[in-house]
Amino acid sequence: MKHTFFWIAVAGWAIVSCKVTEPYRRPDATASYRAVSADTTDALSLATRPWRSFFTDTLLQRYIDQGIRENPDMKIAVERMQAASATARQTRLAFFPEVNSSLSLKQSRLAFPQGFGLVTSATQYDAGLSMAWEADIWGKLRSNRRAALAAWLGTAAARQAVQSRLVADIAGLYYQLLALDSQREILEKTIENRAKDVGSMKDLMASGQVTGADVAQSEAGYAAAVVALPDLKRQVREAENALCLLLAQPAGPVVRGSLKEQAMPEGLSAGLPAQLLQNRPDVQVAELSFRNAFELTNVARTAFYPSLTLTAGGGFSSFDFAQWFTSGGLFANVLGGLTQPVFKRGENRARLAVVTARRQEAWWQFTQVLRTAGNEVSDALYALESAKEKYAGREQQLTALSRAVEFNKELLRYSSATNYTDVLLSEQQLLAAQLSRTGDRLQQWQAIISLYRALGGGTH
Repeated sequence: MKHTFFWIAVAGWAIVSCKVTEPYRRPDATASYRAVSADTTDALSLATRPWRSFFTDTLLQRYIDQGIRENPDMKIAVERMQAASATARQTRLAFFPEVNSSLSLKQSRLAFPQGFGLVTSATQYDAGLSMAWEADIWGKLRSNRRAALAAWLGTAAARQAVQSRLVADIAGLYYQLLALDSQREILEKTIENRAKDVGSMKDLMASGQVTGADVAQSEAGYAAAVVALPDLKRQVREAENALCLLLAQPAGPVVRGSLKEQAMPEGLSAGLPAQLLQNRPDVQVAELSFRNAFELTNVARTAFYPSLTLTAGGGFSSFDFAQWFTSGGLFANVLGGLTQPVFKRGENRARLAVVTARRQEAWWQFTQVLRTAGNEVSDALYALESAKEKYAGREQQLTALSRAVEFNKELLRYSSATNYTDVLLSEQQLLAAQLSRTGDRLQQWQAIISLYRALGGGTH
């Protein structure tokens, strides 16, 4: 009868313990990407491409590799991973009993009643081992271990998020430098051509074909191109310094290639919603933060239920050093007990309320990150399409403006129906269009890099 009652109690305890904690279920993120990826059928997401195959410029690859190794933000993320890993290892060891050893020597002066007037001092020698173990009946230790694991995985995902942002930032600055170099080349060529125009205008004035006002206009156009060059050089230096900062190296010139040599990546696709959730590190961080809060809520629930602890101890104790480690000095004890919280001044309820609120907060943060991810992918895709359209239209504009410059120069030489103002205006429009074409190319690269990062690329 006693055994039957015992097993009934154990079975009831097991059933109740299953309802104390809740099993974690991964949130469904498909709906958050429906607006972005409904028409996407390509099974290979852009984010799965390693950054070495996505960015084929060997100099850029070297800078990205250096940034991943040396950037302080990456090193900070690694240290946070190590700290979280230590916590996770500690929670795994919580299932084992706690063991302590002690070794002491106690010298006492005894009062008359204590020694019965016969002993005035005593020396006690103690050596022993003690053990304490808590049974994980309600799943507190298991939930705490899962919470620590989620925190550690969250730091790993955070490191990937830092790397993804770092790869995108380094690539963005590198292509900005290439675009600035291209614009500088265009501007220097323009300065060279306008210097020739000034000489040609002086020759035409000498032959009476143009006036001094036309010569002054050509000189003003030359000076306008010259004064634009220092600002461009300043932008180049600022971009170089910004790139050096990401690479954790002193500010200085950066060796780089040419914008004309860069080939756009092919086969760009956003991928499937599930892959977007799987590959984007900040989404993983948000989900793991929610999981950590979820498991800590389970831990808080178990505080309302009794805890079963087993303690044991043993060792040697003696007032005589010679008899210390003998059978006469040997002692041992075993104790098992249940501790049921009765009144803790509302601590358990307050703790549960706090972690429940934090769990809900983590949930809303997770949904917000999902929406932000969807918006960033949509914006990057639209920016890429817009940049492509602009670049195609810019080619037509450049062709027309180049012909306009040639026609105006011919008219200036052989006809009095025009003056150098028309030539200067058409040249200024051509220069602006040439610089804008380089800007359009840069916008394409920036949109591609933004899409790559928005999908979680650059983590491997």
